[in-house]
Amino acid sequence: MSGKTHLQYILLLIFSSVIFNVNAQEVNQNSVYSQRQANTEWFRDARFGMFIHWGVYAIPARGEWVRSAEEISIEDYQKYVDEFNPKDYNPKEWARLAKEAGMKYAVITAKHHDGFCLFDSKLTDYKSINTPAKRDLIMEFVEAFRGEGLKVGFYYSLIDWHHPDYPAYGDRQHPMRNNEECKNQKYEWNRYLDYMHGQVKELCSNYGKLDIMWFDFSYNDFRGEKWGATELVKMVRKLQPGIIIDNRLGGNMELEKPEPYAGDFEGPEQYIPVRPVMDVLNRPVPWEVCMTLNNNWGYSATDKNYKTSGDVVRSLVNCVSKGGNLLLNVGPDATGKIPEESVKILKEVGVWMGKNSESIYGSSISVYPKPDWGRYTQKGNILYAHVFDQNIGQLCFEGLMGKVKSASLLRDGSEVILSGFWNGDNKPYVKSSDLFISMGQPTHSTYKLPDKDDTVIKIELK
Repeated sequence: MSGKTHLQYILLLIFSSVIFNVNAQEVNQNSVYSQRQANTEWFRDARFGMFIHWGVYAIPARGEWVRSAEEISIEDYQKYVDEFNPKDYNPKEWARLAKEAGMKYAVITAKHHDGFCLFDSKLTDYKSINTPAKRDLIMEFVEAFRGEGLKVGFYYSLIDWHHPDYPAYGDRQHPMRNNEECKNQKYEWNRYLDYMHGQVKELCSNYGKLDIMWFDFSYNDFRGEKWGATELVKMVRKLQPGIIIDNRLGGNMELEKPEPYAGDFEGPEQYIPVRPVMDVLNRPVPWEVCMTLNNNWGYSATDKNYKTSGDVVRSLVNCVSKGGNLLLNVGPDATGKIPEESVKILKEVGVWMGKNSESIYGSSISVYPKPDWGRYTQKGNILYAHVFDQNIGQLCFEGLMGKVKSASLLRDGSEVILSGFWNGDNKPYVKSSDLFISMGQPTHSTYKLPDKDDTVIKIELK
């Protein structure tokens, strides 16, 4: 081989190696995204879930952050632990209610920030089994919800206000953040990490198949590898293949190369994004809004600011129309009962879902922009028109003239009237591409919407 040929050969090897590595990186990036999409397929089909915040904080009944808000010491909080005895706890009732509401999955607080465990952890005595309840409340929850065919998930707080190795003084939210006696606290962070990872291992090992692990939450310097996040996620995925994990370990799943702990879905809280959630490559990202029914996650006896069933239905549709889910919270009281107001709302939502769930399950973003009178969801060639606003005369469907095969009310299959503009289409405010739909004849008259919260018209596109 001549020197020139040899040089050409070497350059070819280098070039091929570069191209191979670039292609391998692209394949790896695509495989990570594809795996996430595959794991979340059921989640993106389900669209509607129940969040449950419950613990000893239901006794003071001032929300789950009561220890932090009122700077209550462990000693003063202990009286609630000693009293905890939810004699009316019947998770089968909770599961039946979730199913009746049209929910497909549920996530419960196995441990919240106060550090109290509803499960029988072998790593602490601070658990329900050591209260007058004397029960592994999580085991009963899992069995009940699985029994109704619902998927199950655990909320687990990365934060722990009870553990002696979790920093207290000067922390952003620890109940003892201002307590001078804690100023010289000695703690061993790795000991806390061993405890936290150990409890997550218990949850992933002792309760059968899990569908969701919902970590909460990262802040300031407490994020990412501060939690040992890569190893934590690796362990969870090994113990529970196919499980999906939220995004609150501190990563960024919108990056081209997300961290290993970035998660499988975004979790905006008490806020519905104004547009679909996309990554930097403009690919859709699974997401889920977590939302309270009143203004507290945990039970609050004085909080009567409940949303209506119409608020819930429209919020759910809003999420689905942008490719997202709704995780709606209930806060059971100290006896284990879901508040009557919450039960009433969920049953009303269930009535609507019983007639219109087809427009929710498996539906997502429409190819058509948001209409003036409501929202669209879409599934294949089926377009669902969610009519929120009582119209005057005909409903205008911009750009749909000539594209619709049939249309009917989803609730009962009754026909709606398709036509052009009743007063001729040669108007400056009407386009020839606009389709008009009426609920009756004559088409220019106004007809009361069958459902004031959301009347759904099922449209089969050509």
